[in-house]
Amino acid sequence: MRIFVTGATGFIGSATVRELLAAGHQVAGLARSDAGAAALAATGATVVRGTLEDLDTLRRAAAAADAVIHTAFIHDGGNFAHSCAVDQGAISTLGDALSGSQRPLAIASGTPMVRGGIATEADVGDRTNPVSQLRAPAEDIALALADRGVRTAIVRLPRCVHGTSELGWRGGLATRLVQLARETRVAAYVGDGAQRWPAVHRLDAARLFRLAVEAPGLTGTRLHAVGDEGVTLRELSAAIGRCLGVPVVSKSPDEAQAHFGFHAVIVALDQPASCARTRAQLGWQPTGPGLLADLEANLPRA
Repeated sequence: MRIFVTGATGFIGSATVRELLAAGHQVAGLARSDAGAAALAATGATVVRGTLEDLDTLRRAAAAADAVIHTAFIHDGGNFAHSCAVDQGAISTLGDALSGSQRPLAIASGTPMVRGGIATEADVGDRTNPVSQLRAPAEDIALALADRGVRTAIVRLPRCVHGTSELGWRGGLATRLVQLARETRVAAYVGDGAQRWPAVHRLDAARLFRLAVEAPGLTGTRLHAVGDEGVTLRELSAAIGRCLGVPVVSKSPDEAQAHFGFHAVIVALDQPASCARTRAQLGWQPTGPGLLADLEANLPRA
């Protein structure tokens, strides 16, 4: 297939491009910078220059493709509402280009939080928190496209997508905890640290994106890219503390806002997620290392 990938130079998107190429697909990837374009071209993919706000570019690239994978997102914590609005506009544009064609569109989303339980693919999640209120409408837009002849799949990613790339080890929200530990010289968690975070290795996530567009008849489907169902924040902080040689401390809910800033709301949430239905539906099995093992093996020691 000819597959158009947004976010093709990003941490998850670049792994997805390589996964697709290795499987024999032709890939056209969106790149906004000269450096990104050069790196993408070096993989053998076709470069499409532009950004998520270049809607005409997105429309043309999607129209020329047999499938689209949308992994791009503007990670600007200072203007999250704008990032979500741009994401929703991009999904609508990609969907318009594919409308009526029965071609697949797989978009990246996030595993939801379910109060008092483990999130499954069937869950919409708690939309009362401000982050979900801004992020969740993207799923609604994508699912509605199934009624317009687009084979949509929502690949829900956990807060911690981890692994190594040319830039070293990264772990999604865990990367921010590492940065904070380096800046403040403590590895912190909230309360008793029992909050559980799901995680997945970037190569496992990439493989799921490929399966999502290859699977015949898959449409209007939520998939969970989950390797670790729930790593506790206390365990994660302890691993960071060992690697950086800093003390591990608990922050009260009042102290969390000052320490974690914009991420304080997310850090405090218990948000485990299951991928049982995804495994059964697609035969996807995560094979990469878990979050703690990957962090301790690849994060530079103090």
